[in-house]
Amino acid sequence: MSESLDKIADVFLSEANDLLDKLEEYLLELEQNPDDMDTISAVFRSMHTIKGSAGMFGFDAISHFTHEAETTFDEVRNGRVSVSSELITLTLQARDHIREMLDNGDDPSIAAESERLIREFQVYLLKHDKTGGEKDKEKTVAAEEKTAVARKEAEEEKAKPAPEKELPKPVSKKEDESDAPEITWRIRLEFSPDVFINGTRPHALIAELADMGTISISPHFNGVPRLKDIDPVKCYVSWDVILTTTKTEEDIKDVFIFLDDTSKILIQKITDSDQNTTGTPKRLGEILLDKKLVTQEALNDVLGGQKPIGTLLTEKNIVSKEDVQAALAEQKHLKEQSEKKNQELNAQTIKVNSGKLDKLIDLVGELVTFNARLNQVASTFASQQLSTLGEQGERLILELRDTTMDMRMLPIGTIFSRFRRLVRDLASETHKDIELITEGAETELDKTVIEKLNDPLVHLIRNSCDHGIELPETRTLNGKPSMGKVRLRAQHAGAFVLITITDDGAGLNREKIKAKAVERGIISATDELSDSEIDNLIFMPGFSTADKVTSISGRGVGMDVVKKDITSLGGSVSIQSTPGSGTTFTLKIPLTLAIIEGILIQLGDNFYILPLSNVVECLEFDQPIKRNTFCSSMKIRDEMMPYIDLRSFFGIEGERPEIQQMVIVTDQDSRIGIIIDRVIGNYQTVIKPLGRLYQNVSGLSGATILGDGSVALILDVYKLSDIVRKLDSNA
Repeated sequence: MSESLDKIADVFLSEANDLLDKLEEYLLELEQNPDDMDTISAVFRSMHTIKGSAGMFGFDAISHFTHEAETTFDEVRNGRVSVSSELITLTLQARDHIREMLDNGDDPSIAAESERLIREFQVYLLKHDKTGGEKDKEKTVAAEEKTAVARKEAEEEKAKPAPEKELPKPVSKKEDESDAPEITWRIRLEFSPDVFINGTRPHALIAELADMGTISISPHFNGVPRLKDIDPVKCYVSWDVILTTTKTEEDIKDVFIFLDDTSKILIQKITDSDQNTTGTPKRLGEILLDKKLVTQEALNDVLGGQKPIGTLLTEKNIVSKEDVQAALAEQKHLKEQSEKKNQELNAQTIKVNSGKLDKLIDLVGELVTFNARLNQVASTFASQQLSTLGEQGERLILELRDTTMDMRMLPIGTIFSRFRRLVRDLASETHKDIELITEGAETELDKTVIEKLNDPLVHLIRNSCDHGIELPETRTLNGKPSMGKVRLRAQHAGAFVLITITDDGAGLNREKIKAKAVERGIISATDELSDSEIDNLIFMPGFSTADKVTSISGRGVGMDVVKKDITSLGGSVSIQSTPGSGTTFTLKIPLTLAIIEGILIQLGDNFYILPLSNVVECLEFDQPIKRNTFCSSMKIRDEMMPYIDLRSFFGIEGERPEIQQMVIVTDQDSRIGIIIDRVIGNYQTVIKPLGRLYQNVSGLSGATILGDGSVALILDVYKLSDIVRKLDSNA
């Protein structure tokens, strides 16, 4: 029994953490748009759900505390209290406190902090109540005094509960609009010819309707005169609008509240949301009858014809082409809404433990290896039947692999949303105005990759906020807007995802970077470095240009962690910086770390895998190799190409083939050649980690098991490229 209760509690904790993440996201959105009722309702619903779930599972302290915060946003929903930056900060503190209560509910300091925050909410309600008077001012002073006492108690970590005080009772609750059913309306817009003269803009009214829900628009041009008779200040066009929305008829009428009396607006209810999901959509004739554009007799007269009903009605001049097109648009709109509702009703989502997904990926990897072995056996015995089974198995396994990988893929926006709070807190701490702009949040990555990306992105964003963005007064003096911008963007690029972190700050101070590097003995004062080489010095361990150590930077443990973590993912990081304009960091990350497409190559009796995404082309290589060297260069198509001889690099003995092969690979920044014995072909590669004994071997990133059970090592193109470039520059 206790085991099942523990599982239920785990479900609550998981869902509560998800709701808290969403709550933070809603609060940061609300700070940008404090009058957005949808976001206010979303904040209220999140708190209401946490409160209800906590009470149901016995977390009474959380339920009581959340109720107090929820009460404040109920007043906001009802228009009695306004949203301010102060309320957002207070509610974010409350959100953090709820998470602390979930993690450390037995801590005695928790109760004191709960009481302090409750008092803060009480004071905010009294101070910002739009309907209050002099008595409320007295209450505010008294509440502030009690808040100061509660704050002192919390700081001293005393758990003495303060006396209960009843908050102002909320006014009657209004039905949450987001819970209202969707209704589809037909709206006929026939504006007065003089509507433009009166200052009304029809397109603005239609745009306001579009903001209410899903909309379909059909214009009617039959009122437009011949070109010579057109008066450019008159309106000749009318519209049919089909709108599916949770708004009421009164809300729709309010859009046209300032419209002149000579314009005609007809609003007709078509269907409720529950009717959208049942039965078949209306036919064209039924819609035209409903709109009173045809009679039943005229409809019966043409139903026996072979042509479409719309064509027949148009040919007989019963209705216009515009009316038919409007009816067809309505029919399509209703059908799409019906399908959408059915999909929402039928869609089911379940939560799966990530460990089970990892196990599934491992099993798929074993199947890939098994199928490779089956193909090898079929080839050895020249069995057509086995070959057919192998091909069929390969198709099924590839489909299973793609489905399984898709299950592991998550939108990168799951971590993007965390950084909005980070930037807000950093801006407050550094006394700067900073806006975070995110793009490509829907870009998907393997969940394992996403988990390992969090720390590098945190370091890069902190770097942009602290070192990149200037103080508001400095930006103003330099002719920039006082608010700085940090842009976080993700996009697919083949088998990789590119993530860029761009700021519009001061850019890298290369003179200061070089001076610090000389001071720390990383380079000598006489070294001549390119801008790119100077920029990359910030990735050196322990390197920092901060003048003093703060809670944000100065210890030199940030950027080298970024380089290390991204490299461990098989990715790369590059910098572009323009003094006075800003800096861009570009991360190139592989989509997945589990299974990759590779090329199987051979060196003597040894086999290796090259990631296919890095391969540019394969060429024959018949140049002599110098003894005791594994790196050189040669001209290919009028371009000097550095290359590495893997036989020499790995110390592989034995006779070389008469003609070797060169595989040209890219590491994003440049291209190099890799000299091998021969290319065998494409290979589905299941990545296995190297043991601790081999983790520090240069040029290797992992291993895989071949069909015959032997092991092939996976080459690390980025490490090999670094070795070649370093030796080539010193040559």
